[in-house]
Amino acid sequence: MNAEQRQQTQEMHPAQQPVDEDLVRRLVAGQFPRWAGPAVRRFPSGGTVNAMYRLGDDLVVRLPLIAGGAADVLMEREWLPRLAPRLPVAVPEVLGAGEPAEGYPWPWSVYRWLPDGNPDAGTLSDPALLAGDLAGFVAAMRSVTVPGAPTAHRGGPVGGLDAETRAAIEELRGIPEEGVDCDAVTAVWEDALRAPAWDGPPVWLHADLMPGNLLVDGGRLTGVIDFGCAGAGDPACDLFPAWNLLPSDARAAFREALDVDEAAWRRGRGRTLSQALIALPYYRRTNPAMARTARHVIRAALGEG
Repeated sequence: MNAEQRQQTQEMHPAQQPVDEDLVRRLVAGQFPRWAGPAVRRFPSGGTVNAMYRLGDDLVVRLPLIAGGAADVLMEREWLPRLAPRLPVAVPEVLGAGEPAEGYPWPWSVYRWLPDGNPDAGTLSDPALLAGDLAGFVAAMRSVTVPGAPTAHRGGPVGGLDAETRAAIEELRGIPEEGVDCDAVTAVWEDALRAPAWDGPPVWLHADLMPGNLLVDGGRLTGVIDFGCAGAGDPACDLFPAWNLLPSDARAAFREALDVDEAAWRRGRGRTLSQALIALPYYRRTNPAMARTARHVIRAALGEG
């Protein structure tokens, strides 16, 4: 077991629910006996709220690790069937709605397994094509007119993130080995706070377009997963890939394809940076993938000037 794998076995959250292969087998056998035969194996991922277990070759079981993830399970059950026909790439399909049992306290779900892998910011084969695919997905989400959308996580005014972002910056001042220029990130954050607020109607958002939630094949976007944060809000919330994944040229193409104005771009950069600043001190010892993405975002946001 290498150092990164050892980190992935550590608990990420206080009061994290213990989950293992034996529990998943018992849950599946008790509630979905037709799926009791296939092998169960933990699927390593950079996710922070859920554990994922492959169930044979065609299914995956997803279980919240913390209480806050339970609402996401119910949200996906309600909204994914409505959103899926309106989106240009594959999204998760809920095949089984699991309920608390065997000492496990929250709802959980069985999904159809979506193949392909997550993109890596340093090894994109054709960033411009991926930028176009991502812009197409974001535009499709914004065009959804299904009424009754919940409020997207992080979908409100940028100022609502101020206290937590500044607290994270101060925490990073005390971690000099991370090498974060805290004065520079503060300046970028304050620029986002000064940007004009979104004054249009809220639009549908995925609201968590992290590399770990994107699926690619041959450099092209094939799927988007984890809709637990989805809902309506400021369209700048779905600009995250500009800084967490795309190099500068593709970032510009992404912006052009979505016709993003200066105010939204500043808010988007600030929102993406805020998430990274909060994530880095929290996950730096327990979730290598999240920590790597956070460091990449900080460099990209500062490098844009």
